[in-house]
Amino acid sequence: MHYLTPQAWDRFIESHPDAHILQTRPWGELKSAYGWKPYYVQAQGLGALVLFRKLPLGLSIGYLPRGLVGNGNWAAFWSEIDALCRNERAVFLRVEPNIWEPLPPDFAQERMPGFVQAHQTIQPPRTILIDLQQDDDAILKGMKPKTRYNIRLAQRKDVIVRQSDDIGSFHRMMLTTGERDAFGVHSQDYYQRAYDIFAPLGACVLLIAEFRGQPLAGLMVFAHGGTAWYFYGASTNEERNRMPSYLLQWEAIQWAKRKGCAVYDLWGVPDYPEQELEEAFLDRSEGLWGVYRFKRGFGGQLCRTIGAWDRVYQPLLYKLYQLWSERGQSQSAT
Repeated sequence: MHYLTPQAWDRFIESHPDAHILQTRPWGELKSAYGWKPYYVQAQGLGALVLFRKLPLGLSIGYLPRGLVGNGNWAAFWSEIDALCRNERAVFLRVEPNIWEPLPPDFAQERMPGFVQAHQTIQPPRTILIDLQQDDDAILKGMKPKTRYNIRLAQRKDVIVRQSDDIGSFHRMMLTTGERDAFGVHSQDYYQRAYDIFAPLGACVLLIAEFRGQPLAGLMVFAHGGTAWYFYGASTNEERNRMPSYLLQWEAIQWAKRKGCAVYDLWGVPDYPEQELEEAFLDRSEGLWGVYRFKRGFGGQLCRTIGAWDRVYQPLLYKLYQLWSERGQSQSAT
């Protein structure tokens, strides 16, 4: 097993352009500023960014987001990485493979021996993917009629979308959105650091929708390889009849297409089968349900990853951690 420098990991990722952005060195750099210790590991023809977060008594939890990277022997890789996890006194290692359902045959036995499937995930497992290899007319045609109408309505009502570096304004909108829709918001420093790390690489853009110079909505979209991800979005309570968020999303799709991305990942909807989502989205608004009402309008394909898998090193402490995290104390890593 080799621990790579951040620069060497950059070179490894360059040779694997299909790697998820959560496996890149800039993501490890971002998380290192907020309590996570990154390791860049290469073994058995595979690589992984593995993050560790300290717990009391010198313990930690390990987290491997949306990996592994490369082609090789997964089972042998885990036996190599056990030493790292034990050195960090990890209670367990949580892995969220970058693999879509359905679960490949013999996946657990061949690739995840010694793992248990976790009930909770850190990243949202279910999302909507938009195919950007179509032309604009085809993408628009795949949307719900109301969404197409709202995009054009925003254009008619003089909403302007521009690129910005005003993270302060974006964060104020995030606070408004978080209060309105009852979800947690990162600090301004977090969004600023993410922007400062990714934007100079051309891997992130902040878009702001305005009316007569007044910010109405904003989003940060990220890109790596052939995929763009809509991670953070916000809006004010002003001029909502102008539908700024719809035009904003359309412009983010345009940005992703210009970057050469083939897929636009809307990143996170409630984790229920499509039939259940469609039956309940008009009646439910908690959690990601309001987000689903908005995102479903953009068409695309509902997809789900194979979820989270835990490799347990200290079973008793693992059970205690599960009880604690089920009370809502777990920390998101996005």
